[in-house]
Amino acid sequence: MTITPPALSVFEALESEVRSYCRGWPAVFDRAQGSHMYDEDGHTYLDFFAGAGSLNYGHNNPVLKRALIDYIERDGVTHGLDMSTTAKRAFLESFQNHILRPRDLPYKVMFPGPTGTNAVEAALKLARKVKGREAIVSFTNAFHGMSLGSLAVTGNAFKRAGAGIPLVHGTPMPFDNYFDGTIPDFLWFERLLEDQGSGLNRPAAVIVETVQGEGGINVARPEWLRALAELCERQDMLLIVDDIQMGCGRTGAFFSFEEAGITPDIVTVSKSISGYGMPMSLALFKPELDIWEPGEHNGTFRGNNPAFVTAAATLDTYWADGQMEKQTLARGEQVELALRAICEEQSGTQFRGRGLVWGLEFDDKPRATAVCRRAFELGLLLETSGPESEVVKLLPALTISPDDLDEGLRTLARAVRETA
Repeated sequence: MTITPPALSVFEALESEVRSYCRGWPAVFDRAQGSHMYDEDGHTYLDFFAGAGSLNYGHNNPVLKRALIDYIERDGVTHGLDMSTTAKRAFLESFQNHILRPRDLPYKVMFPGPTGTNAVEAALKLARKVKGREAIVSFTNAFHGMSLGSLAVTGNAFKRAGAGIPLVHGTPMPFDNYFDGTIPDFLWFERLLEDQGSGLNRPAAVIVETVQGEGGINVARPEWLRALAELCERQDMLLIVDDIQMGCGRTGAFFSFEEAGITPDIVTVSKSISGYGMPMSLALFKPELDIWEPGEHNGTFRGNNPAFVTAAATLDTYWADGQMEKQTLARGEQVELALRAICEEQSGTQFRGRGLVWGLEFDDKPRATAVCRRAFELGLLLETSGPESEVVKLLPALTISPDDLDEGLRTLARAVRETA
């Protein structure tokens, strides 16, 4: 008798081995609404992943969906390169009125391409052009993207190895609390800058995340960020804040650096700037840095007009007053209480975070993956982060209800207990 093995799914048969998230969540998803996803077999999953931070306002947010449908139905421009369109104008006006002016931020707005790494590449290129120098300083456990320039300032060894060529002109420095408080902040960095024998080429810029998302939810203190901004000013280096995952309200304020009271020279924004999960990114920079020649940095898909439509609707709906920030901080307190209770019950665990981005770290590093696997079985979508995937990362939508948030936190606590 011949036994015929089951046919491979089209995903296994045709899709590259590079696929990742689908391995941890072996389901075929069909629908999504708010903070829930539904697979084709009818199972419901509570989403604490939010498109890796691209869905801060939930799946298929009805206000944004209505704006998008209306725009498509009237044959609004879909693809516009960097042409002037009514959709782009509406976004820029909303961004200026709701975000830049209330914060007294002077930035020019650049549309560098559809993804976060496009924004980082543009920021690095501009910094080098302005300063006439090549070196960029980044920080341990940083993540800034998967294209070559962004990888050169990313810390993760596995991701860097995928480049296949030397990654040059990037120099890592210790992130906040890297030495557990035993060495004064920036002692090493500033000494290298001032020592003519250090071998450190004077950097054009420093790039930093205020909270390292992929690096393990490492939270920089406001005073550390202020000291970094002062160091950059003293040493004639530009300060770039990568706000791709932590911006758009993830930490409470629209920009994650607001709490520290600093004004970076350049800011990169992506993920939830479109509000609806559509590709869109921004590079923001002080006007005096805007020395680009026309077309010097471009991209075919930098004019995603449907994304401009949902982005404008997002700003008008959620950022015209201060309620979104207050709600996020309140939800963050809810998460903090739950994580504290888990850590009091379970030895070998620590937690940290801000707003609605939190990490639960395990001394037994493989346990984080086991917790995420068990959570999936219980109907909760979670991912890991950190250099050894030792941190369970919580990234729910900012619009999640208190009841759904509580349900997810209870499920997480159960998954932790059942993997002990």
